[in-house]
Amino acid sequence: MNELPKAYDPAQVEQRWYRFWLEQRYFHADAQIPKAPFSIAIPPPNVTGSLHLGHALFVTIQDLLIRWRRMGAYNAMWMPGTDHAGIATQMVVERNLKALEGKSRHDLGREKFIERVWEWKEKNGNRIIEQLKVMGASCDWDRERFTMDEGLSKAVREAFVRLYEEGLIYRAQRLINWCPTCRTALSDLEVEHSDTQGSLWHIAYPLPDGSGQLVVATTRPETMLGDTAVAVHPDDPRFSQWIGKEVELPLTGRKIPVIGDAQLVDIEFGTGAVKVTPGHDFNDFEVGQRHKLETINILNLDGTLNDNVPLKYRGMPVAKARKEVVADLEAGGLLVKTEPHQLSLGRCSRSDDVVEPMLSLQWFVKTEPLAKPAIDAVNEGKTKFIPESWTKTYMHWMTNIRDWCISRQLWWGHRIPVWYCGDGHITVSREDVTACGTCGSTAVQQDQDVLDTWFSSSLWPFSTLGWPEMTRELKTFYPTSVMETGYDILFFWVARMMMMGLHFMKKVPFRTVYLHAIVVDEHGDKMSKVKGNVIDPLDVVYGATKEQLLAKAREQLSPPSALANIEKSFPDGIPAAGADALRFTLASLAAQGRNIRLSLQRVEGYRHFANKLWNAARFAMMNLQGFDADRFGDALREGVDTAALTLADRWILSRLQRTSAEVDDALEAFRFNDAAQAIYHFVWDEFCSGYMELVKPILYDDSNEVMAQKRKRAAQGCLAMSLETSCRLLHPFMPFITEEIWQQLPKATGTPGSIMITMYPVSDSSLLDEAAEAQMGLIQDVTGAVRNLRAEYNITGKVDVTVQANEAARAMLSGYESLITSQIKIGELKMMPEGTPPPGTVMNVVGDVQVYVHIAGSIDVPAEQQRIEKDIKKAEKERAGVFGRLNNPSFKDRAPADVVEKTERDLAGLDERLVKLADSLQRLKTL
Repeated sequence: MNELPKAYDPAQVEQRWYRFWLEQRYFHADAQIPKAPFSIAIPPPNVTGSLHLGHALFVTIQDLLIRWRRMGAYNAMWMPGTDHAGIATQMVVERNLKALEGKSRHDLGREKFIERVWEWKEKNGNRIIEQLKVMGASCDWDRERFTMDEGLSKAVREAFVRLYEEGLIYRAQRLINWCPTCRTALSDLEVEHSDTQGSLWHIAYPLPDGSGQLVVATTRPETMLGDTAVAVHPDDPRFSQWIGKEVELPLTGRKIPVIGDAQLVDIEFGTGAVKVTPGHDFNDFEVGQRHKLETINILNLDGTLNDNVPLKYRGMPVAKARKEVVADLEAGGLLVKTEPHQLSLGRCSRSDDVVEPMLSLQWFVKTEPLAKPAIDAVNEGKTKFIPESWTKTYMHWMTNIRDWCISRQLWWGHRIPVWYCGDGHITVSREDVTACGTCGSTAVQQDQDVLDTWFSSSLWPFSTLGWPEMTRELKTFYPTSVMETGYDILFFWVARMMMMGLHFMKKVPFRTVYLHAIVVDEHGDKMSKVKGNVIDPLDVVYGATKEQLLAKAREQLSPPSALANIEKSFPDGIPAAGADALRFTLASLAAQGRNIRLSLQRVEGYRHFANKLWNAARFAMMNLQGFDADRFGDALREGVDTAALTLADRWILSRLQRTSAEVDDALEAFRFNDAAQAIYHFVWDEFCSGYMELVKPILYDDSNEVMAQKRKRAAQGCLAMSLETSCRLLHPFMPFITEEIWQQLPKATGTPGSIMITMYPVSDSSLLDEAAEAQMGLIQDVTGAVRNLRAEYNITGKVDVTVQANEAARAMLSGYESLITSQIKIGELKMMPEGTPPPGTVMNVVGDVQVYVHIAGSIDVPAEQQRIEKDIKKAEKERAGVFGRLNNPSFKDRAPADVVEKTERDLAGLDERLVKLADSLQRLKTL
């Protein structure tokens, strides 16, 4: 039996085992195997991306699920791949082209530019895949897909053509979201809204005869240059006589009608009159359609004002035009007043530029017919959301869905499969077209636009399995079992996959949607490069010096404040923890519906957990000489030599079964944090700190006495079984260290070649022993009570202990005094019936048992009183500060909810500490 090195080195272990798994093709799932399938389609990361904590979280959770189900005898398949990320990738390549060659994409032309993007993708686009492998992702890499590979491109065309033929895709002149920087249309979901402090300008629109004026209010005064009406409520007595008249549109020389519209105008709100700009406001566009108003676009594609405005304003950016318009209105006496106003401003999720509503000819998907089956599927329980609270959010969005603008004014992406001839005919085709399908003209030109990235992504669960062909993979692995992703793309992606999957496959694309939370820093703040609190997962795995962290931040053009925060937060850099420690940290913090507060101290804590497991394995290896795994397994199955099992043996085997069941139940319910904590508690507290200490006297007994040898073999078996089963329980969470240890353990004949293809532990009811658990539980309670009292009163040497209990409790402890004295420093241990407390003692109560520690003569009582009084003063001072903060109205109003909750928890903790300190002081005074 090989001896493990003294220290665990993740860098030496992790890459070696990952190569081994790849060489053995353990990640590959065969669609022909008659096993129950379990499949996950990875949320394809952008080819522009590099690993961040969001990726690390989804890799941890998805790999955990796949490894767990693979060990549960499922045909587990994890489909990997990457997304072409239209806007993001084109922007990266354009920036590089500009920086390195001083050229734009227009200088190269479309074909040459696309070649450059493919070159960039081949060189840099797979970097994130290699980084996912560092985290231990056991994806079926033989099946890796890319949203623009040949098969998926075919699927995209097939989907577009079918939807067009079914009347669900159409082309129309509609108001869309336009990003002047990216120069493309955006879907509603690609616009991020935030509250911004702005102004509300009140502008007078006079009657041509000067007999009166209507006053309207707007947050965008420059758009008045495109107004085509003023609307009032038809039932408003103040303005009903104005309907049908005209008013002068200031600064333009145009006259526009006054219309009555009950849907747009609220009598109680504002001035009662509303300017109508159909070309630059979504609500106004609908009004324009109802009243057949002219729609005027006043913007160029770059966001400057065009030739539809007076000469003075042409070519001005929006911000400058706004200032000029306001100044001219004021000069003309038409600016009634200006007041501060908070508004929700939409910005492009990519460029952060202000999005402009603009009239444009675009392609749309008619979503309402697609949304209904997706709503019904969730109502019928065919797909469920975890946490369940997201069901309501999904339903609200789906029932209020708007048609989806799918055309983008980009070059990189799936080009829209539509061709136009000179006579205006449209040909939609699965194959490239050389002649018009209507008139036969060969002078045809393909649409210049590409499809929204999310169009191809919406087909991902079935296009990756071979659709539109009905492949064996589709039959085996569709619907997928789980869609695990962030809640931030519930509408971008999950809802659209539901619509497309049901439409084309007539089945939901996944049975369960698990939406994980966001990873934030330890203070609850969102991680950002501006704040300097971003943690790169690879820095956690491999380690990074402070200088490396600062250099990386400078490369990313982080502001000085971020650099200062890095200096403060990471003075010693980030120590290498390995992938296992990071994975276990993320899993242990992944409580449903709660943001994940990640601190390096937590990661460090779970690195210590890995070391604890490693040291336990080293101890086991040194004490398993002569152990026969086959013989021990047979003995347990046949009930042979059970008399040799000690109370500690029976206890650890029973606890192992309960832990196995608890972990399996938690994973079934997607309670990853509960599963992680159950394993942690068993391995650290019960196996390492408990059983291994209790079993040492038996393992170290070298006598030849027959029963001693039987007990030793039984102890070896329990030690090996507990460690081996713990490794299998832990493997989905910490795959590398568990493989390294498991490979060195003695195993039964016929054991597979890797832990990842063994069976996941299943609770064995024959090894459950409630009596043993109750007895050991009481023993552990007694030892815990003694430890707490020793710590509370700073006792370092041996102390005498008296245990007073009823007859039943004494019977449970009787004969097992050595299990108590072997775990803690005890001089004399007395077991007595309940009665008067012994003099010179302090007491802890555990259930029906009173535990007395004799401290008279063991400590300096006056000095200990002074120490506790000092601790009380310190805690009272801390409490006063926390209490004052909570009772400050501005703190509760301004601080984030999670910060307030933490402060309230801090107050409760200080109150509890003060009660304990006061109790300790009072007990000292009675000595």
